[in-house]
Amino acid sequence: MKYALITGGSRGIGAAAARLCARRGWGVAVGYHRSGDQAQALVRELQGLGVPALAVRADVADAGQVREMVDNVLEIFCQLDILICSAGISHVGLISQIDEDQWRRLFAVNVDGVHHCCRAVLPHMLARKSGSIVTVSSMWGQVGASCEAAYSAAKGAVIAYTKALAKELGPSNIRVNCVAPGVIDTEMNAHLSPADLDALAEETPLGRVGTPEEAAAAIAFLASDEAAFFTGQVLAPNGGLVI
Repeated sequence: MKYALITGGSRGIGAAAARLCARRGWGVAVGYHRSGDQAQALVRELQGLGVPALAVRADVADAGQVREMVDNVLEIFCQLDILICSAGISHVGLISQIDEDQWRRLFAVNVDGVHHCCRAVLPHMLARKSGSIVTVSSMWGQVGASCEAAYSAAKGAVIAYTKALAKELGPSNIRVNCVAPGVIDTEMNAHLSPADLDALAEETPLGRVGTPEEAAAAIAFLASDEAAFFTGQVLAPNGGLVI
């Protein structure tokens, strides 16, 4: 059996990935920060599928909390094959409107959080000479978005980090890949009005926005042995909005 830790696993894309991993028969640790009730409800759902599951709390921006989270997972599972870095926050607004604290928090969660999680799991994966890491970026990390410069910069950093780490860890048989979703129907995009969503759907060649399950399918594929020859890659479920 494989065991996966999914940060940001209580909601949205992370929760969809947790369900898909469980359906594949993998044990799942659902990482969360503030959504404890949702995480526990999801764990009960996953356990109902017959797989080991637990909820673990950490603010991924805090390296100490992340180390404690990973230690707790390893104490219970005794093994960690897959890390999915799905925790993230967004910011929409002119670059002149973001203050220093907002900028720092955006990078602390979206970039530092990925780094902290990777650093925490690597001793275990390196000792086993095996592992799969999947980071979650955004199409805006690939091409940038007006009024989302800070978010685009942070997500672009995730892509660069993924590619560099893949080169570093490849000789140790640890794969590192990235999923860069387009517009997905999640709480993170709840600030968009129906008219905004309709406009984005119209701009998308497939004529609609994506679902969390569609983004999760890309994550689960890259995490699995089916993608054994994939590393340093960016898979972009975006309906053709960015090509």
